[in-house]
Amino acid sequence: MSVAVMTAAEPAPEFRAGGTDLSERRRSGVSQGMLVDISATGDRTISWDAEGAARIGALTTIATIATDARILAAYPGIAASAQGLATPQVRHVATLGGNLAQRSRCWYFRRPDIACLKKGGSTCPARPGNHLYGVAFDLGDCVAPHPSTMAAALLAYDATITTDRRSGMTIADLLGDGSLSHADHTLATGEMIESIALPAPLQGERASYKRAISRTHAEWPLVELCARAIITGGKFELVRLAAGGVAPVPLRLTAVEVSLNGKIANVASIAEATKAASAGAEPLPMTAYKLDLLQGLVRDALERLSNQLTV
Repeated sequence: MSVAVMTAAEPAPEFRAGGTDLSERRRSGVSQGMLVDISATGDRTISWDAEGAARIGALTTIATIATDARILAAYPGIAASAQGLATPQVRHVATLGGNLAQRSRCWYFRRPDIACLKKGGSTCPARPGNHLYGVAFDLGDCVAPHPSTMAAALLAYDATITTDRRSGMTIADLLGDGSLSHADHTLATGEMIESIALPAPLQGERASYKRAISRTHAEWPLVELCARAIITGGKFELVRLAAGGVAPVPLRLTAVEVSLNGKIANVASIAEATKAASAGAEPLPMTAYKLDLLQGLVRDALERLSNQLTV
């Protein structure tokens, strides 16, 4: 396998807020551009409208979201995802906007001397190389999964995003459909996320966040899932499932959602629907194991929600 070598280029300026991902990229030499510090000027507030819908400032920390009682009551899947993200130390400084706009965790991208599609190269070295932690849904030339836990949670809640240039953006508008191989998001140079809006909460919602990791603590997920459900009269009235770690963007598992709509919330219906979690998957030679993990997470999360467990 041949690996392209990086050539000199003018580094783009970058925003710095919490700096958890940026600091690592600066240390490795991947990030060398001018820094624009927004930590003292960005929005860190959580506001609520008359219908109980939340608007979260982009510089709100993950720890704040994880521990906010009103967020937990209105959007339990958002709170659970924030609680499961990284470590307490990281959650204390990492911001919601930064989590959405963070860069790829692919080890080829993180090597400053190796070119890849996201650094102006012409090929993805992970595709013919070591892609053990790559995608199982092959949607574009780049085979690195998107690293944002909160993006999957916000996808499950149909959140919208406002920047200093655009408003009403969906997660798909921000991150693309998986074919966006040259970047991790659609933000233009100098464009800054300002806030994230959530729809009015749904009465009777249950939610869960689950992740599969390769060690006990402080590990990036191999696969993760934000699951929401409303169960009325013993039947699924609403199911929303958004998975991370399996594709270049977070994925809604719509085949599972449709399969469970109106079905009795029991082990048998969940087991049958879970088979659809891998619909459309095209795993790489080293990533088929992620489909087993995904199906396991879906089944576990839905069984817990059907038993009114929300942990």
